[in-house]
Amino acid sequence: MESFLSNYKTSDLSTVTELDIQTLNRLKSQLDLILLALDSIAKIGSQSVDFLESWRFEQSKSAGNESLKQIDLETIKSNILIICHLAKQYRDPIRRAVESLEQFTPDFRQSQLLSDYLDSFTSLCLQGDCPPERLALNLLVDLLFFSSNKGPVRLWQMLLVL
Repeated sequence: MESFLSNYKTSDLSTVTELDIQTLNRLKSQLDLILLALDSIAKIGSQSVDFLESWRFEQSKSAGNESLKQIDLETIKSNILIICHLAKQYRDPIRRAVESLEQFTPDFRQSQLLSDYLDSFTSLCLQGDCPPERLALNLLVDLLFFSSNKGPVRLWQMLLVL
């Protein structure tokens, strides 16, 4: 992880210096969905994404009481770097899934890989509040872009325009 992260610093993602709490919460929610997609396709497991559980715990904790945990911009940017590093590390299964998506569209459930991905994504969703399957598939395609060398900048820019 060090070699990838040494190429980027959170300051490289600095088109803004401050965001309001609502925007930060929106960014955090989007990153949570991206992490769910990554974990669903790559079967990352607890060693690589210990931060995922703490991230989700803090999200659910802060959803009930915003004063319990303030989200900060540096945490968002740090998680962008981690997500992109993991996406790069698991680029092969991501690429295979995207190729399956291209091959089996519109009957993507015919692909065992995509069917397993969607089932895993649904089971990982917090409190059963899952987005539509089409969004889960779009996140899969996004992961391929985030796995590139410019992934952190792409993810950051995508988050800012949402």
